[in-house]
Amino acid sequence: MSKHDSSLSKDQFNLLKAFKKQISNPQASAIAKQAESQKTQAVAEELEDTELFKKALLGVKPIDNQNIADTRVARSKKVDAQTLAKRAAAEGGAEQELTEISDTQAILNPVASQAALSYRIATLQHKVFEDLKAGKIRWFEAVDLHGCTVEQARAAVLQIIQIAKDENQNVIKIVHGKGPEAILKTYVNGWLRQHRDVLAFVSAPENQGGTGAVLVLLKRAEKNPKYTQ
Repeated sequence: MSKHDSSLSKDQFNLLKAFKKQISNPQASAIAKQAESQKTQAVAEELEDTELFKKALLGVKPIDNQNIADTRVARSKKVDAQTLAKRAAAEGGAEQELTEISDTQAILNPVASQAALSYRIATLQHKVFEDLKAGKIRWFEAVDLHGCTVEQARAAVLQIIQIAKDENQNVIKIVHGKGPEAILKTYVNGWLRQHRDVLAFVSAPENQGGTGAVLVLLKRAEKNPKYTQ
């Protein structure tokens, strides 16, 4: 340190030292200036891109939601049991099935409220039955029998089977509940076993109602004029 330097304050000395270092290392100074220049250029380019984007949007109108197609998969329908019962009474189309199905036979074979129901005809393929049991076959219609009388429940069950046949669908769900006495569950179990179009039925998986509902596999209409095979 020179005699002249010793007369400087500490801050002045540090500033002078930094200045000397900058003079002795012009490359470092150039790098610093280059970095600052690049930073300034990047900011300018970003502002320019923003302006170009705003100009590109001029005249563009937002999409009208009403013009967007609904791509959601339609869910299976669940119908009201009382409505089905009234429809059945008005149409009178299930008279033959009513005469073929015995309430007495159904009630003579009671089932427990928590019992798992299971039935299939002898010729049904094992894999098909297992798929039904696992809930892998999607059901077409469902009906909830809670609050129904026995007569309303019977009419609703027969009507939903007829609707499925008319639409050439072969899987339905019937929610019979699992009350302490399991009255409707017992009747549903008996009615389905007697119905000529029922190939199989089984208590639903837990996420579809468990022992409070059954998935029913029906025969497909062989010659339905509404459909071509």
